[in-house]
Amino acid sequence: MAAIFRHILQTPPPPSSSFPRPASSSPSSTLLSRPSCIRAASSPMDIHNQASKIKFTDFPYVSAPHRNLMVDLVSTLETRLGSELLPCTLPPDVQYYQNETGTNHASLHIRSGLASSPVDFILGSWLHCELPTGGALNITSLSSYLNQTTDAPNFLLELIQSSPTSLVLILDLPPRKDLVLHPDYLQTFYQDTQLDTPRQRLDKLAEAKPYFSSALYIRSVVSPTAILVRIEAEADGQGQSLEEIIENHVGPIAKEVLGIWLDQCACGKREVEEDERAYLKKRDDLIKRKTIEIDLGSNFPRLFGPDAADRVLGAIKEVYRV
Repeated sequence: MAAIFRHILQTPPPPSSSFPRPASSSPSSTLLSRPSCIRAASSPMDIHNQASKIKFTDFPYVSAPHRNLMVDLVSTLETRLGSELLPCTLPPDVQYYQNETGTNHASLHIRSGLASSPVDFILGSWLHCELPTGGALNITSLSSYLNQTTDAPNFLLELIQSSPTSLVLILDLPPRKDLVLHPDYLQTFYQDTQLDTPRQRLDKLAEAKPYFSSALYIRSVVSPTAILVRIEAEADGQGQSLEEIIENHVGPIAKEVLGIWLDQCACGKREVEEDERAYLKKRDDLIKRKTIEIDLGSNFPRLFGPDAADRVLGAIKEVYRV
């Protein structure tokens, strides 16, 4: 889920005047209007009925290029790993959930790996929150965790959009070993794969600036090649639109990094000895617990109410096994 969820929700958005409502033909209009398939639910049965109509891969609140990128990444991941994954078995009211007023909506998708697979699970989500000062916050995320039979890095992608012209991108293969103590790990997964090249390409984009999470812990767990950028597109139409940047720059880089992860990590056939697995489990579990503690535990009850928060956090804790 959102690695900078807490920071984004506590950061005031620009004044409402900076969130002009685009014409209905504009791709960005999906950020500010509720899709016709979604309405405020009046009962648990109503939410169940909506959940049967709304799919995780609908990504209903984001622009077409953003949606297409997420669908392509999910499809690539599940196609490549499909034979190693179990079906999603989350209940309908966890796959899709909302608050009582219908201002906040979210979807969760989890598929666990087979016992014989190095994949622990894949987790995808989208979240839409209407902001009290105007506009909306939209977060789409996709991550994949490996189990203790391998020490290869995990995969993390998040796109966090708080206005039609502003996007935060987090894209990384978070390491699962200390890079100072294990320089061969740094060489194998970050230098030999030239994983810093996509980051360097994005750094050359005029609209992209470095993004720094307010949580020091978050900064400590990403890799040296992590892409953490804030993209600010021109609102006057003089430069590239955010949709064009996603389609022409963010998308190709995200697909390239996912390809590296699939080839070198998920399918790299790198195994560890039995005595190393206890260390990996301890480190993996600590990061999972911190993810819930820092990002989700305090925000979900406030955004969706205690009942929905308990259901969703319970499902995440179950797959995290923490």
